[in-house]
Amino acid sequence: MSKHKDEKPRHEHSAAEWSLGHEERKSAPDDPGQSAVELSPDGSIAPQSSELAALREQIANKDKEIAELKDKYLRALADTENTRKRMRQQSEESVRLQRENLLRDLLPITDNLERAVDAARGGGNGKPIVEGVEMVLRSLHDFLRAHGVTPQESVGRPFDPQFHEAVDHVESLEHPPNTVISEFHRGYQVGERVLRPARVTVAKAPARDGPPRKNDEDGGGGVENN
Repeated sequence: MSKHKDEKPRHEHSAAEWSLGHEERKSAPDDPGQSAVELSPDGSIAPQSSELAALREQIANKDKEIAELKDKYLRALADTENTRKRMRQQSEESVRLQRENLLRDLLPITDNLERAVDAARGGGNGKPIVEGVEMVLRSLHDFLRAHGVTPQESVGRPFDPQFHEAVDHVESLEHPPNTVISEFHRGYQVGERVLRPARVTVAKAPARDGPPRKNDEDGGGGVENN
C-alpha cells in the first residue's frame, strides 16, 4: 500500500515536467539563426518591435527613392536622345541649304559658258568667243568673291611657304634671291586661311662664272719652280 502512494506523486511530477518542456519547444524557433518570436500571454504572436518596423519603413522609402531616380534617369536619357536627333537634323538641313545655294549661284556661269560655246560654233573671227570666255571668267570671280574667296598676289613678292609652293628655282640677276618671279597657278584664300597655295617659280642667286682657278683651289699659296 505504501508503495503505490509513493509512485503517484512521481507520476504527477513527470507530467508537469513534460508540459513545461512542451511549452519551451513550442516557443523555441526551428531555425537557430532566426530570432525568437514573442508570444502574448494568451499564446498569440505579439506585435513586431518598433525597430523592425522602422527598418522596413526605411527599406520602403529607399525603394521608392530608387524608383523615382530611375524614372528621372530614363526621362533625361530620352531628352538627350531627342536633342541629339534634333541637332543632327538641323545640321543636315543647314548643309543641304548651303549646297543648294552654292549650286544655284553656279547656274549663271553655266549659262555664260553655253553662250560662249554657241558663239564658237557660229564661226566668225573669234572675237565673240573671247568675249564669252571673259564674261564667264568675270562671273567666276564674282562668284568666288561672293563666297569670301580672294586671289593672292604672288609675283614680285618674297617667297612664303605659308602661301606659296615652289615648283622651280631659276637663276636671276633681275630679281633678288627668294623672290617669286612667275606663277603656274594662282593661290586663293578664304578670309585669313589659305584655300590653295600658289605654285610659283622662285629666283635664286646665279652661280659664279667659270671654274675656279688653280691658285684658288691651292689657297693662293702656290710657288713657281725655276
